[in-house]
Amino acid sequence: MAYRDYEPTRPYPPAESEEVVEEGYTRIRVVRVICTIISAVCAIFAIVLLIHIFLVIGSANPDNGFAQLIGAWASGITLGLSNLFTAGGEKVQTFLNEGLAALLWLAIGGGLTAIIGRIFLPGPARRIRYRRTVR
Repeated sequence: MAYRDYEPTRPYPPAESEEVVEEGYTRIRVVRVICTIISAVCAIFAIVLLIHIFLVIGSANPDNGFAQLIGAWASGITLGLSNLFTAGGEKVQTFLNEGLAALLWLAIGGGLTAIIGRIFLPGPARRIRYRRTVR
């Protein structure tokens, strides 16, 4: 029997596939979604404060609806720092007070997500199982 006359009954062996199965996948996903929401909210607060700083330094019209909206929102999220620095004019005060509040919002978001991740996400000793299936 020559090599060219050989025909195997099955051209290829059955394909095996490996699948990584992590226990607690839904918990990991929920924790990551919560951390993303916290980061997004804190970033939005910091952006609003930065927009208000820009409007004050640029001498925006205080009677404008957008300027009033941003000013009202910024006054509510300054974390009580609206009168921390009183030196200089109004522009310098706004820059220092709301700039510090914006940095604090970013630090709060990063800190909360780090703490939540350390507490609720599994560490390096998590169990991963491998599942082989034959198709």
